[in-house]
Amino acid sequence: MKKKNFVIGIWIVVMIGLLYGCGNKEKESKNDSSDLPVITVGCDDYSPYSYADVDGNLTGIDVELAKEAFSRMGYAPKFVFINWEEKKELLGKGEIDCIWSSFTMNDREEEYSWAGPYMKSRQVVAVNEKSDIQTLQDLEGKVMAVQSTTKPEEIIRSHDGTIPELRKVISVQKRDLIFILLSKGYVDALAAHDVSVQQFMKETGLKFRILKEPLQEVDLGVAFDKADTRGLNKQLTEVLSEMQKDGTTEKIIGKYLSDADTYLEVEDDEE
Repeated sequence: MKKKNFVIGIWIVVMIGLLYGCGNKEKESKNDSSDLPVITVGCDDYSPYSYADVDGNLTGIDVELAKEAFSRMGYAPKFVFINWEEKKELLGKGEIDCIWSSFTMNDREEEYSWAGPYMKSRQVVAVNEKSDIQTLQDLEGKVMAVQSTTKPEEIIRSHDGTIPELRKVISVQKRDLIFILLSKGYVDALAAHDVSVQQFMKETGLKFRILKEPLQEVDLGVAFDKADTRGLNKQLTEVLSEMQKDGTTEKIIGKYLSDADTYLEVEDDEE
């Protein structure tokens, strides 16, 4: 009798497990967003463009723009945080399909096949509030922090006359480190996107002062490998243009930034 009860007990446990498993599979199937082909988007942890929110969900201007744009093209984007220094190599190997994370097009036109531009930005220099640095010329002999392989680093290290000779340039892999270095006084200034500086101050409460004169006004775009023959960059450029015309881009940018229209690409009127 005990053996019979034991067998029945095992049978009940197995049946509950099977039912629970079926329930889970059904739930996963319902949560599956679509059967669309996946396109892998490489991005950096770079608020407010692409970052994880308090619940661990990826969000940001570029993430929302990418979801909308690729949905219109018939793709489901999959976002992966990448080592920003390896972005071009990952693209060439096909481990990602594109780079979409506040990526500056200027002076990189021949390195990638581009979609866009879809948004304007400014590369700027920021200092501590009480710093005596007021202009770019005041940077002479100072120490600057930049994120490695970014446009600001390229500008700073080009010695093109944009800024005077620095005493030292410190390049770090993670963007947040440049703000920490400045706040602790280990560097005199940092260079980055103006929006990222404002966002970091908002999130942390730290106070920096952005110099009025920018390093460069830039266009942001989506980079595909030069050897990519699918024509996705051209399709995406058309979709991004449509999104700007129908107000979608401004609406998404406006969720994260005030004066969203000032970041939009202005197209020539077609006569």
